[in-house]
Amino acid sequence: MFNLQNFRTQVYKQLEPSAWLKEGVSSTNMILVSIILVASVAAILETEPLLSKPYAIYFNFAEIFFGSIFLIEYLARIWSLPDQNGNPWMARLKFIFSPSGLIDVAVIAASILPIATANVSALRLLRLIRIVRLAKLGRLSAAMKSLDEAIYSRRYELGMTVGLAIGLLIFGASALYWLEGELQPDKFGSVPRALWWAVITMTTIGYGDVYPITVGGKIVAAFVAVAGIGLIAMPTGILAAAFSDAMQKREDSEPH
Repeated sequence: MFNLQNFRTQVYKQLEPSAWLKEGVSSTNMILVSIILVASVAAILETEPLLSKPYAIYFNFAEIFFGSIFLIEYLARIWSLPDQNGNPWMARLKFIFSPSGLIDVAVIAASILPIATANVSALRLLRLIRIVRLAKLGRLSAAMKSLDEAIYSRRYELGMTVGLAIGLLIFGASALYWLEGELQPDKFGSVPRALWWAVITMTTIGYGDVYPITVGGKIVAAFVAVAGIGLIAMPTGILAAAFSDAMQKREDSEPH
């Protein structure tokens, strides 16, 4: 005899990786991973005019197909969510407004809305949003979950490095505004203008379009560049250690 509650539970296990107790991911999620990858490749190829114009009808059909699958997945995921505290909508509302749920809505909208609009700018934006569907893989990846845990566990240290970086940017921009604001008003005539130079210098990109010409300005530039190398290295080391700890914790928790 068909049991609706049992079927709902099975659908949830197929769609939610954390509920899948076997090794790897479920067969449904394996199919979804393949569809996400194919759909993302199609969205990337569609941005090429040499392909999008002669094969527009095929790209449109493919997007309707992919969008329909993602819509069915989204609705099935909402329907199958287990109740929380006896309230069937509590878990559903939590998912709908979660980052994963909002990404799903954006992907579905980007797949279907182009049919209703002919605005070139809107179409370009919607095609770009389609590539966001790659983010859907995050919920299916154990590595992404470990990365989330790593970032959360080191949020205070990472916040400190971000604060130091912002402080260094403001210091460098202010110093160059004071030293060269009158000499190069188009480049350092205000702190906001000088911030562009501070960003590309601290990140060691150095496009060469903006640079100091005075001795004092060059000294400040050297300090910002060297300090920037250290600040960029700090979060890298923090995340590497945290990611290693998260993966080790996951391995220790898995049954042997």
